[in-house]
Amino acid sequence: MGADVHNTGADDTTADGEPTGVDHVFLALERELAVFLRRARASSGELAREVHPDLEPAAYGLLVRLADAGAQRATDLAGYFGVGKATMSRQLHALEKLGLVAREPDPADGRAVLVRLTEEGRERFTRVRTGRRARYARRLASWDRGEVAELARLLHRLNAEQEGDEV
Repeated sequence: MGADVHNTGADDTTADGEPTGVDHVFLALERELAVFLRRARASSGELAREVHPDLEPAAYGLLVRLADAGAQRATDLAGYFGVGKATMSRQLHALEKLGLVAREPDPADGRAVLVRLTEEGRERFTRVRTGRRARYARRLASWDRGEVAELARLLHRLNAEQEGDEV
Protein backbone atom coordinates (compact mmCIF):
# COMPACT_ATOMS: atom_id res chain seq x y z
CA MET A 1 0.00 0.00 0.00
CA GLY A 2 2.82 2.41 0.76
CA ALA A 3 3.97 2.46 -2.88
CA ASP A 4 1.05 4.59 -4.02
CA VAL A 5 1.42 7.13 -1.21
CA HIS A 6 3.67 10.06 -1.98
CA ASN A 7 5.09 12.40 0.58
CA THR A 8 4.68 16.04 -0.28
CA GLY A 9 7.70 16.76 1.91
CA ALA A 10 6.13 19.94 3.26
CA ASP A 11 4.80 18.85 6.63
CA ASP A 12 5.39 15.11 7.07
CA THR A 13 2.06 14.23 5.49
CA THR A 14 1.22 12.37 2.32
CA ALA A 15 -0.48 13.94 -0.69
CA ASP A 16 -3.82 12.81 0.72
CA GLY A 17 -3.14 14.56 4.06
CA GLU A 18 -2.29 11.45 6.07
CA PRO A 19 0.78 11.44 8.34
CA THR A 20 3.80 9.66 6.89
CA GLY A 21 5.02 6.50 8.55
CA VAL A 22 1.55 5.51 9.73
CA ASP A 23 0.23 2.06 8.89
CA HIS A 24 -2.59 2.59 6.40
CA VAL A 25 -4.38 -0.53 7.59
CA PHE A 26 -4.80 1.13 10.98
CA LEU A 27 -5.80 4.43 9.37
CA ALA A 28 -8.51 2.61 7.40
CA LEU A 29 -9.69 0.92 10.59
CA GLU A 30 -9.77 4.26 12.41
CA ARG A 31 -11.86 5.83 9.64
CA GLU A 32 -14.34 2.94 9.57
CA LEU A 33 -14.66 2.89 13.37
CA ALA A 34 -15.27 6.65 13.37
CA VAL A 35 -18.10 6.23 10.84
CA PHE A 36 -19.51 3.29 12.81
CA LEU A 37 -19.40 5.23 16.10
CA ARG A 38 -20.98 8.33 14.56
CA ARG A 39 -23.82 6.22 13.21
CA ALA A 40 -24.15 4.38 16.52
CA ARG A 41 -24.51 7.69 18.39
CA ALA A 42 -27.18 8.85 15.94
CA SER A 43 -28.92 5.48 16.21
CA SER A 44 -28.82 5.67 20.00
CA GLY A 45 -30.73 8.94 19.84
CA GLU A 46 -33.34 7.43 17.54
CA LEU A 47 -33.69 4.35 19.75
CA ALA A 48 -34.04 6.51 22.85
CA ARG A 49 -36.87 8.49 21.23
CA GLU A 50 -38.58 5.22 20.26
CA VAL A 51 -38.52 4.12 23.90
CA HIS A 52 -39.87 7.49 25.04
CA PRO A 53 -39.96 10.84 23.22
CA ASP A 54 -38.32 12.58 26.21
CA LEU A 55 -35.54 10.03 26.76
CA GLU A 56 -31.99 11.37 26.39
CA PRO A 57 -29.79 9.37 23.98
CA ALA A 58 -27.19 8.66 26.69
CA ALA A 59 -29.88 7.12 28.89
CA TYR A 60 -30.60 4.40 26.32
CA GLY A 61 -27.35 2.70 27.36
CA LEU A 62 -28.58 2.62 30.95
CA LEU A 63 -31.66 0.74 29.85
CA VAL A 64 -29.46 -1.74 27.94
CA ARG A 65 -27.33 -2.32 31.03
CA LEU A 66 -30.30 -2.77 33.35
CA ALA A 67 -32.03 -5.12 30.90
CA ASP A 68 -28.88 -7.22 30.48
CA ALA A 69 -27.45 -7.19 34.01
CA GLY A 70 -30.56 -6.71 36.14
CA ALA A 71 -30.95 -4.37 39.07
CA GLN A 72 -27.81 -2.40 39.92
CA ARG A 73 -26.60 0.14 42.43
CA ALA A 74 -26.25 3.64 41.01
CA THR A 75 -22.57 3.68 41.98
CA ASP A 76 -22.00 0.46 40.03
CA LEU A 77 -23.74 1.94 37.00
CA ALA A 78 -21.62 5.08 37.26
CA GLY A 79 -18.47 2.96 37.38
CA TYR A 80 -19.58 0.82 34.46
CA PHE A 81 -20.21 3.87 32.28
CA GLY A 82 -17.25 5.84 33.59
CA VAL A 83 -19.31 8.82 34.73
CA GLY A 84 -19.58 10.64 38.03
CA LYS A 85 -22.21 9.92 40.65
CA ALA A 86 -23.90 13.29 40.00
CA THR A 87 -24.25 12.54 36.28
CA MET A 88 -25.63 9.08 37.01
CA SER A 89 -28.03 10.45 39.60
CA ARG A 90 -29.36 13.02 37.11
CA GLN A 91 -29.85 10.38 34.39
CA LEU A 92 -31.55 7.95 36.78
CA HIS A 93 -33.83 10.69 38.09
CA ALA A 94 -34.90 11.46 34.50
CA LEU A 95 -35.58 7.76 33.85
CA GLU A 96 -37.59 7.52 37.08
CA LYS A 97 -39.62 10.58 36.13
CA LEU A 98 -40.47 8.88 32.80
CA GLY A 99 -41.56 5.73 34.67
CA LEU A 100 -38.86 3.58 33.08
CA VAL A 101 -36.86 2.71 36.21
CA ALA A 102 -37.58 2.40 39.92
CA ARG A 103 -35.41 2.28 43.01
CA GLU A 104 -35.81 -0.43 45.63
CA PRO A 105 -33.93 -1.55 48.73
CA ASP A 106 -31.06 -3.97 48.10
CA PRO A 107 -32.06 -7.27 49.76
CA ALA A 108 -28.38 -8.04 50.36
CA ASP A 109 -27.72 -4.69 52.08
CA GLY A 110 -30.66 -2.78 53.54
CA ARG A 111 -28.70 0.48 53.44
CA ALA A 112 -28.19 0.29 49.69
CA VAL A 113 -30.64 0.95 46.87
CA LEU A 114 -30.93 -0.90 43.57
CA VAL A 115 -32.18 0.57 40.32
CA ARG A 116 -34.29 -1.70 38.14
CA LEU A 117 -36.39 -1.41 35.02
CA THR A 118 -40.10 -0.98 35.67
CA GLU A 119 -42.51 -3.23 33.82
CA GLU A 120 -43.28 -0.35 31.46
CA GLY A 121 -39.57 0.34 31.00
CA ARG A 122 -38.88 -3.31 30.20
CA GLU A 123 -41.77 -3.52 27.73
CA ARG A 124 -40.79 -0.31 25.91
CA PHE A 125 -37.11 -1.23 25.84
CA THR A 126 -37.76 -4.82 24.66
CA ARG A 127 -39.99 -3.58 21.83
CA VAL A 128 -37.29 -1.17 20.61
CA ARG A 129 -34.45 -3.69 21.03
CA THR A 130 -36.41 -6.31 19.08
CA GLY A 131 -36.92 -3.81 16.26
CA ARG A 132 -33.23 -2.87 16.29
CA ARG A 133 -32.19 -6.52 16.08
CA ALA A 134 -34.56 -7.05 13.14
CA ARG A 135 -32.97 -4.07 11.34
CA TYR A 136 -29.49 -5.56 11.90
CA ALA A 137 -30.69 -8.88 10.52
CA ARG A 138 -32.11 -7.17 7.41
CA ARG A 139 -28.93 -5.12 6.84
CA LEU A 140 -26.73 -8.19 7.13
CA ALA A 141 -29.05 -10.60 5.29
CA SER A 142 -26.71 -10.73 2.27
CA TRP A 143 -23.70 -11.59 4.45
CA ASP A 144 -22.59 -15.15 4.97
CA ARG A 145 -23.37 -16.25 8.56
CA GLY A 146 -19.66 -17.00 8.99
CA GLU A 147 -18.85 -13.36 8.17
CA VAL A 148 -21.37 -12.14 10.74
CA ALA A 149 -19.89 -14.52 13.32
CA GLU A 150 -16.37 -13.34 12.47
CA LEU A 151 -17.38 -9.68 12.81
CA ALA A 152 -18.97 -10.43 16.19
CA ARG A 153 -15.83 -12.30 17.30
CA LEU A 154 -13.51 -9.49 16.24
CA LEU A 155 -15.66 -6.78 17.83
CA HIS A 156 -15.79 -8.82 21.04
CA ARG A 157 -12.01 -9.08 21.00
CA LEU A 158 -11.62 -5.34 20.40
CA ASN A 159 -14.07 -4.53 23.20
CA ALA A 160 -12.40 -6.94 25.60
CA GLU A 161 -8.98 -5.45 24.89
CA GLN A 162 -10.38 -1.96 25.40
CA GLU A 163 -11.61 -3.07 28.82
CA GLY A 164 -8.25 -4.66 29.60
CA ASP A 165 -9.74 -8.15 29.66
CA GLU A 166 -7.93 -11.16 28.28
CA VAL A 167 -9.29 -12.60 25.08
